[in-house]
Amino acid sequence: MIRNIIFDWSGTLVDDLPAVWEATNHVLAQAGRETMTLAQFRAEFCLPFARFYERHTPDVPMPQLEEWFHGRFLQVQDSVVPLDHAREFLEFCRQRQVRTFVLSTVHRDHFAQQTARTGLAQFLERPYVQILDKRNKIHEILAENSLHPGETLFIGDMQHDIETARHGGIGSCAVLTGYNSLEQLQAAQPDLIVEHLGELREILTRCSMELRPPLSLAAHETVAGDTRRPVVTVGALIFDDAERVLMIRTHKWSNHWGIPGGKTEFGETSEAALRREIREETSLEITDIRFVLVQDCIHSREFYRDAHFVLLNYTCRCQGPAEVRLNDEALEFRWATSAEAMAMRLNEPTRVLLEKCGLAEGRPLRELR
Repeated sequence: MIRNIIFDWSGTLVDDLPAVWEATNHVLAQAGRETMTLAQFRAEFCLPFARFYERHTPDVPMPQLEEWFHGRFLQVQDSVVPLDHAREFLEFCRQRQVRTFVLSTVHRDHFAQQTARTGLAQFLERPYVQILDKRNKIHEILAENSLHPGETLFIGDMQHDIETARHGGIGSCAVLTGYNSLEQLQAAQPDLIVEHLGELREILTRCSMELRPPLSLAAHETVAGDTRRPVVTVGALIFDDAERVLMIRTHKWSNHWGIPGGKTEFGETSEAALRREIREETSLEITDIRFVLVQDCIHSREFYRDAHFVLLNYTCRCQGPAEVRLNDEALEFRWATSAEAMAMRLNEPTRVLLEKCGLAEGRPLRELR
């Protein structure tokens, strides 16, 4: 049973990625190096961060790098906010009397300002911050707080967090809300990967605060002992007035491009589910809904966990202005022509849908209507 949780801070409880990216680009510019796009930064950044700077600015002393970084970070850290589900998960831990700690590389001054502004400090028993290599601290934390390794879970967003948990002999959970991609986290082989802390809360509730093997959790939709069942989902190609289609890129599909959609709830028609999911994920209202095909998606290597989906695929059209506002599930969106859509790095179910609609042959999107 999980009685103790150690959290990483950045990318796990708070979203400081934009601020860290901005401050890192400031460092690179000061050092006369090329700045990075956000995608490049996420692919390159690693912990301990000395390794990152040894690779990109090997001729600049670490004290100078830190002065540049922290000076710029102080100017932009007002953008740091709690991640969705973070406060609710900490409240869940308090209700379950789970002891909570932080182990992070974040500078202690930045941590003090961020906890004061977010109000998250009240949920944390003890923070360990400004730790350059977490592996060197994990055994001390366990000993100082009398934490039993078999009852302790480390939650983080980077490979270094998973390595630290393994070094300490404790459980590990990777979240897709931070710095490392799904592929990077899978390579580190954590005990569990979740989309966000809200999903982890559901799993721990269903499993009575235990991480039960196997942790691929195709069966986390059910209570242990129940028969595994496919999950029915809906999704759609959405057209705008210019006959472009909306493409969405997400963490949980290995950063591939796809279409918006989600699960059908009990007692909900497929069309109602489609309208709700599109509204929740994009803020768009849709009309002219037409069914295209059904797909089985079983054990997809592109999806962040083992699963069996029955995908109901549609086409539809925006009702009103095509003003997309994404929720926290997506990284970015793009309105694409048929040629542009087919050239994207698509997840396989989306590629099948586009081919079914004739886009692979360059068929104009308006002919699908």
